[in-house]
Amino acid sequence: MKLTLFQRTLFLLNATVLITHQIDAAFWHEWELFHIPGGNQVNLLLNLPIIAYVLYAQAQVSAGTPQTRAYYKSIAALGYLTVVIHTGFFLSGSEAFIQPMSIALLVAAAVLSTLQLLALRNQST
Repeated sequence: MKLTLFQRTLFLLNATVLITHQIDAAFWHEWELFHIPGGNQVNLLLNLPIIAYVLYAQAQVSAGTPQTRAYYKSIAALGYLTVVIHTGFFLSGSEAFIQPMSIALLVAAAVLSTLQLLALRNQST
């Protein structure tokens, strides 16, 4: 499946936002919010496959492989998952991720994930 330039751009923007969020997560000591034993060292290890997946998905989407649609949707889902998890943190009273740029990244992930799926829906398979 070949995606339009607009769809590929939405994907790249969302992937960039999600990776940047992971950089922000290190600032906020996200491993403490998740109660990950081993602290930042284990957190870094856990981020290796996540970031590798995002980069691999980007390559698949760019190449227009038969799995393009699944990878495209998976990054939108990852964006929504990120927003849901952090909404839970906010609702539980966490004061992490409250800086304007942290919030902007989460809002951007929600908006871009929605735009990705809408752009895909409007394309025939």
